[in-house]
Amino acid sequence: MDEDDVLDAYSRAVTGVAASVLPSVAAVTVRTPRGSGGGSASVISRDGHLLTSAHVVEGADRVSVAFADGSELAASVVGSDVLSDLAVLRAEGETPSPVPWGDATGLRVGQLVVALGNPLGLAGSVTAGIVSALGRSLPTRAGRVIDEVIQTDAALNPGNSGGVLADSRGRMVGVNTAVAGIGLGLAVPINPTTRAIIDSLIASGRVRRAWLGVAGAQVPLAPPVAAKVGAKTGMQVASVVEGSPADHAGARRGDIVIALDGQPITSVTGVQRQMVERAIGRRMEMTLWRNGALVDVVVEPEELRTA
Repeated sequence: MDEDDVLDAYSRAVTGVAASVLPSVAAVTVRTPRGSGGGSASVISRDGHLLTSAHVVEGADRVSVAFADGSELAASVVGSDVLSDLAVLRAEGETPSPVPWGDATGLRVGQLVVALGNPLGLAGSVTAGIVSALGRSLPTRAGRVIDEVIQTDAALNPGNSGGVLADSRGRMVGVNTAVAGIGLGLAVPINPTTRAIIDSLIASGRVRRAWLGVAGAQVPLAPPVAAKVGAKTGMQVASVVEGSPADHAGARRGDIVIALDGQPITSVTGVQRQMVERAIGRRMEMTLWRNGALVDVVVEPEELRTA
């Protein structure tokens, strides 16, 4: 295969994605009490639901979406989840076909990805690049961390937020959400966890999560401890909210969380990952390293209240 053949293959992949996905990508215009803003969204159902970033529609009292065919529709916010930076809209009228779902868990570093959206007000823009890294973490405005974020070098600019990150087959594998620097863009992954969040937003307009009431940070374990528990790091408790489930269970500042509900905990995100709806009100064993010994306590997570 010569250089021209390689270029043609690359071009065919990108133009194919653009042709199939762009009609279903919308430019979003938002009106808030503070003024107007914009972003991108993509059609995800034949009922007129669109997926965007939560920060794009934050505080919106009026939303409209415009498509590549020139059609413009009013839309409403069905639900928004600041902890994942995802939101679902519903257009008031007929929309193009939904973008096919992909699964970011199958992505590989170096794989071709295509970003489609509305950067700087330039509707229907397409950029291409590669998956630069996987498993990044993205802090949200709500103080929580989004796990498994995709890093790409596909050019992203203000207005790309909420747009599609697609693989070479035109399947949505991410939602563009941030520009971290020149040549560095981030996207919330489409995977079983975020699909469940999206389904909850469509069904009830919100996402229920569990809460323990502890804050902490990843710390290395001493070699004898690491050998004993089979992990090199744990989550050291920095604070325990008074009256919280962790407080009632007897967790203390300085404890190192080793496991929760039978799953190893090697970082703060390990705890977050388990604080899903099914954990609310369910008794779970939490293993702590305290004063040179393993201690088991039983916690019963409560529903997280975000407002």
